[in-house]
Amino acid sequence: MLAGRTIFISGASRGIGEAIAVKCARDGANVAIAAKTAEPHPKLPGTIYTVAEKIEAAGGKALPCLVDIRDEHAVKKAVQETVDKFGGIDICINNASAISLTGTAETPMKRFDLMMGINTRGTYAVTQACLPYLKKSTHAHVLNNAPPLNMSPIWFKNHVAYTMAKYGMSMCVLGMAEEFRDYKIGVNAIWPATAIATAAVDMLGGDAMMNSSRTPAIMADAAYAMLCRDPAKFTANFCIDEEIMKEEGVTDLDQYAHCPGTPLSPDFFIGDSYPVPDPETGVSLGQKSAGGIGAMMDKFRPLLTPEVMHKTNIVFALNFGEGENWTFDMKDKGTISNNDDTPADVTFQMTEEVFLKIVKGEIQSTAAFMSGQMKISGNLMQAMQLEGLFKQMRTKL
Repeated sequence: MLAGRTIFISGASRGIGEAIAVKCARDGANVAIAAKTAEPHPKLPGTIYTVAEKIEAAGGKALPCLVDIRDEHAVKKAVQETVDKFGGIDICINNASAISLTGTAETPMKRFDLMMGINTRGTYAVTQACLPYLKKSTHAHVLNNAPPLNMSPIWFKNHVAYTMAKYGMSMCVLGMAEEFRDYKIGVNAIWPATAIATAAVDMLGGDAMMNSSRTPAIMADAAYAMLCRDPAKFTANFCIDEEIMKEEGVTDLDQYAHCPGTPLSPDFFIGDSYPVPDPETGVSLGQKSAGGIGAMMDKFRPLLTPEVMHKTNIVFALNFGEGENWTFDMKDKGTISNNDDTPADVTFQMTEEVFLKIVKGEIQSTAAFMSGQMKISGNLMQAMQLEGLFKQMRTKL
């Protein structure tokens, strides 16, 4: 279906972008990879050149373009090179993105500018540069890796800068779909139902988060299905990957699991199915657990081995309300204690009921946080690393 079509995709040196590029290449598509990774990164595999090799091996034609999409001149240059090589552009995929799940006080303006520059401004600039050629295409699509516009405060309060930047990409879909409708250019968004096993997720949550994710293949398959649809009729849609696959007749979604059998972590911004938090506290109501929290903590103390402490290097506190506070010192002392006055790097506030559900694996800590059942103060990146500790705890109950 996409044989001979030319695709200009940003941020495709790894992860979801790479998976989409290679998937389209299997049809014989031409793919211009616009990204800024030309040299291998010690922690992040993939460059524009390694992806180009995979595209060629899959049966497509590749054009690696070294581009920082915040630079409009570099974007225009890459678009012109693509047109010179392949004769035009049929599909524009805005996949490049930057993330920082931090609150207002913890987000440096440099990081704010990075997210707004890549996510919102970069998407606008790339689409604008491709537009003259999309208008000439008989099968023109713009596809943004962007979430549905869910205006619940839950999706803003803990990382307002990131939400603003991603929703900027979503607003491009909302507005450009109508603006470009007369040109029969389909403008849509795709977003995952679950976390996707990419380098970004690995950095955010480590093995525990990766294991509760799906592979990028589900996003690639869903994006491909969307790009094969008639752009004159299929436009202005905010699509979820698994819903598209079900529409395509795929019933076995387990094939996309990064670690089959592990409960999946829901992704951000699709929270309609989450429990509703208490309107005053923002934390779901629940009763205290039976049997005493102290007895449960006794089972966890053997986990604080020197190896675990060295890897974690965090002091975190659990606040269950009513003066029930527990401190896990995984930095210096290797202790779990009640009402310890050691300053915590991260503090979790929740009911004992929610904590037990997390430890038992009945709910992922990420889902509890995003749904408002758990509050986090401190470094959110460090907080997400503790999912692995919760997983270990499940074996001790």
